[in-house]
Amino acid sequence: MRLGFLGVGWIGRHRLEAVAASGAAEIAAIADPSEANRQAARALAPGATMHASLEELLAQRLDGVVIATPSALHADQAVVALQRGLAVFCQKPLGRNAAEVQRVIGAAAAADRLLGADFCYRTLEGVRRIRELVDAGRLGRIYAVDLVFHNAYGPDKDWFYDRAQSGGGCVMDLGIHLADLALWLLRAPEVEGVRSHLYAAGELLEPEDGRVEDYALATIDLAGGVVARLACSWLLSAGREAVIEVALHGTAGGAFLRNVNGSFYDFVAEHCVGTRREVLAGPPDPWGGRAVVGWAERLAEGRRFDPAARRYLDSARVVDAIYRRSSPLALEVVA
Repeated sequence: MRLGFLGVGWIGRHRLEAVAASGAAEIAAIADPSEANRQAARALAPGATMHASLEELLAQRLDGVVIATPSALHADQAVVALQRGLAVFCQKPLGRNAAEVQRVIGAAAAADRLLGADFCYRTLEGVRRIRELVDAGRLGRIYAVDLVFHNAYGPDKDWFYDRAQSGGGCVMDLGIHLADLALWLLRAPEVEGVRSHLYAAGELLEPEDGRVEDYALATIDLAGGVVARLACSWLLSAGREAVIEVALHGTAGGAFLRNVNGSFYDFVAEHCVGTRREVLAGPPDPWGGRAVVGWAERLAEGRRFDPAARRYLDSARVVDAIYRRSSPLALEVVA
């Protein structure tokens, strides 16, 4: 398979490097408006052709495109590529709201092309092992989920702080991963209601406020009486670079995923029953590029549209509800 990479900042280059190392596909073309980014990517894929725009990229002979551009561009770029008959793997979010995400999914279904989104935390070995516990019923009836992603830093690109370009603040950047993990681990339960509080510099934000949030708290009511509590932030004085935790509480035990010593990359997963605990997985676990490599491998197998991609809409709807957006898609999940 011949892949094009659109957007090769640090995360785009990381995904490119993962695919190149895997041998799952040929890196055939690279596009980025930044000459510096293109040259940095050339070192990883010296045989790729270099381009400045999506249109130039799409003029090449490709089977799929990996998109890692600013969030405001994702939906339109993905739809254009899909309508040209290319498979698409896109950084999260697929769109700034559920309506944009639905448009991308609809384009993939209409074109019958493989669609992937980089919800990379699903691919952690610890997350995989926790899902096995859930599926086997070893936690009993799960009744509560706690989700945390606090970051001592804010993003280093100005567009993250512009709602029109980013779609939102720390919820869109970090919280969407938490919402996706909760729904994925529990096999997509129905969302019955969402309540949220959003803050910027310690001030509670109203829905019409144009600022993006740097701290958010949300309670997500799921079918069967399950309650998920989500907290995420930028620029939090946490005494470390990051605090990332996922906890599932069940009638027969609990499962926990925690980052190690503030790391963004190293995690430990544990299964706990009473005071006993079993380590399920820990570092090293080179998980960062697994999602894109898995997509490339499925593409090489000839896979086309997978109806499971429709589930990307679930977390988008939750995020819309956290933002108290008044779109019909958001209102469907707000109690």
